Amino acid sequence: MEFEGVVFRKLPEVTGTSTKGAWKKRDVVFELPGEFNRKICVTFFGDKADDAASLNEGDAVSVSVNIESREYNGRWYTDVKAWKMAHSSKGPGAVAGAAEPAPFNEEFAPADEVDDIPF
Repeated sequence: MEFEGVVFRKLPEVTGTSTKGAWKKRDVVFELPGEFNRKICVTFFGDKADDAASLNEGDAVSVSVNIESREYNGRWYTDVKAWKMAHSSKGPGAVAGAAEPAPFNEEFAPADEVDDIPF
């Protein structure tokens, strides 16, 4: 899945050691602009955590994620893990898929000509 959002909050990096070695992760909360501004918390693991460290609140970003749910003791938990991220070419608050308005062409609206005929 891919979405474009604005960085709402960058949480501190978390590190640890497992049987496979050292690991690190960073969670970033993105806000998806729209009628109802929704927030999604995305986890960046390993080298992706370093990429997430370069983000600032208000940055417009395109993020590709894997979403997975798992059951533990009768309850379900959902993980949203990033696998690709790129700064969006759109500015902060841009809505994904929104069309840019056409530029106003003054050639068709001369200022010195007044036409008050309705047809």
